[in-house]
Amino acid sequence: MKITAKYVVLVICIVWLGACKVPVVSSKQENKVTPITYNSSQDTLNSAKMKWKSYFKEPQLIALIDTALAHNQELNITLREIEISKNEVRARKGEYLPFIHLGGAAGLDKAGKYTWDGFSEDDLKENPEKGPKYVGDFKLGSFLSWELDVWKKLHNAKKAAVLRYLTTIEGKNFMVTNLISEIASSYYELMALDNLLGIIKQNIELQDNALQIVKLQKEAAKVSQLAVNRFEAQLLYTKNLQFEIQQKVIETENRINFLTGRFPQKVTRNAAVFNHVTIDFIAAGVPSQLLQNRPDIHQAELELEAAKLDVKVARANFYPSFSIQAGLGFQGFNPTYLLKPESIMYNLAGDLIAPLVNKNAIKATYFNANEKQIQAVFNYERSILNAHIEVVNQLSRIDNFSKSYETKAKEVDILTQSITISNNLFSSARADYIEVLSTQREALDAKIDLIEIKLKQLDAQVNIYKALGGGWN
Repeated sequence: MKITAKYVVLVICIVWLGACKVPVVSSKQENKVTPITYNSSQDTLNSAKMKWKSYFKEPQLIALIDTALAHNQELNITLREIEISKNEVRARKGEYLPFIHLGGAAGLDKAGKYTWDGFSEDDLKENPEKGPKYVGDFKLGSFLSWELDVWKKLHNAKKAAVLRYLTTIEGKNFMVTNLISEIASSYYELMALDNLLGIIKQNIELQDNALQIVKLQKEAAKVSQLAVNRFEAQLLYTKNLQFEIQQKVIETENRINFLTGRFPQKVTRNAAVFNHVTIDFIAAGVPSQLLQNRPDIHQAELELEAAKLDVKVARANFYPSFSIQAGLGFQGFNPTYLLKPESIMYNLAGDLIAPLVNKNAIKATYFNANEKQIQAVFNYERSILNAHIEVVNQLSRIDNFSKSYETKAKEVDILTQSITISNNLFSSARADYIEVLSTQREALDAKIDLIEIKLKQLDAQVNIYKALGGGWN
């Protein structure tokens, strides 16, 4: 007997050790190192700390952003996803608490005659006083089941769910940042299109006047029909630009209407101030501040922490699991006796289950969890790298487009003067019509380029705020 007990203990130990063996997998630690600075400056002031209502000055733009934050459908969908993630946390929390159920049951058994139970029934028929008149089973009570979280598998699963709930919040913050920047960029684009349309209309009027002069000169035999045709073709070209820009205005307005959750309507804006919108000083701070300011970096970091917990959950599947089942209630063969003290029944049992043979599914889950953790590390590092590069690019854009705008503005002034000069020379027959047409075309192109450069300047101002992690707070 003692030898048998020893063997039983030995077998249990072998099973335990076999079940607890966990395969070794590769792991990778995340790299949070960032450059010391973007440039020679190490000022820790950061424009991302500004509220978006302070960063953007135009009242019409502020009103559009307010509307979008309240009515944008994609943002509202994301808010529902946050609630879904919150409910997932609640579900995970409930998994490591005891489950208690209330239930009742009723049944009737009729055993075959040539069975022990059937024989007993026949015996009772011959001697009714020996047993009950009813052969049934009636139960009423509560039942408990509880998996003991010895290896913290369920707790870690709940923590991972909490972290993923937090990632949805950071995802919402990142969406808010993108939404604000997209509306601001579209608003400035709309202002730029209005100014382009104004320049086109001015040029149409100017070219129409020039065409009338050329027609008079043709009648006076000073120029040929070729000159008239060239001036008229130039006018038609400019009118065609007008229609193209008008279409872009409609599309840009409707893009803003979509982002604000509105049906197509006129977007209020003040296009006259477009060229006077100032580019405020941008305080970029230091790169390490991106780790606190950028919601996408927060999101990637939380995903990484959740992935680490997933590995722990998958590892716990190799270990034995412990559970308790219990019941308390009433049971009787006759429903009239069901609630009597003598009918009280209870049970208590404990289970220990450990995987021993064919653990391929568990191993696959564990290996996948490790691979996803490594993916999360690379994604986190990529988020940091991408954020730093975005800031550097936008800082460079602000600097270069500011210089480009100054240079192009001087070119526009010179070409505008040249239009007057060429027209005067042409009227006095000291310049041919080719010079007039070339000057008009060059001046128009320069004015269009100037507006586009200004738009790029304003886009850079919007994008640097987004790149630094501003807007969501």
